[in-house]
Amino acid sequence: MADYANSRVIDVLMVEDDEGDVFMTKEAFEYYKIGNKLHVVSDGEQAMQFLHKAGPYADAPRPGLILLDVNLPRRSGLEVLAELKQDPDLLLIPVVMLTTSRAEEDIVRSYALHANAFITKPVDFEHFIDAIRQIDNFFLTLVCLPN
Repeated sequence: MADYANSRVIDVLMVEDDEGDVFMTKEAFEYYKIGNKLHVVSDGEQAMQFLHKAGPYADAPRPGLILLDVNLPRRSGLEVLAELKQDPDLLLIPVVMLTTSRAEEDIVRSYALHANAFITKPVDFEHFIDAIRQIDNFFLTLVCLPN
């Protein structure tokens, strides 16, 4: 992680149902000594509960960044994205679609729903953790985000 004077520790919400991808993301945070706090939920319904501090997530922090898969159980990533970008309390949170999808319709729909980026997950470990590092460097170190 780049050492910029304006960097701050934030909460990152990862919405991902693939345990292997969750494991690799945690490994990337550890390997690159990413100091941000990673929270993980495994479906779109849990994501909305987390964001609305409902049910078991009553004490959930407000994330400064969301890593959102397109293909999720119970509520798709695109449905989650559409709902959170319509909520005035949540719409400013940057959302990176981090997914295995390469479908043009998913890319177009994600940007139409105001995703901040669409990244196709690399399949091998080294490239995957490097992608996580680059997301961290860009969204959490380089750019200015609202508090």
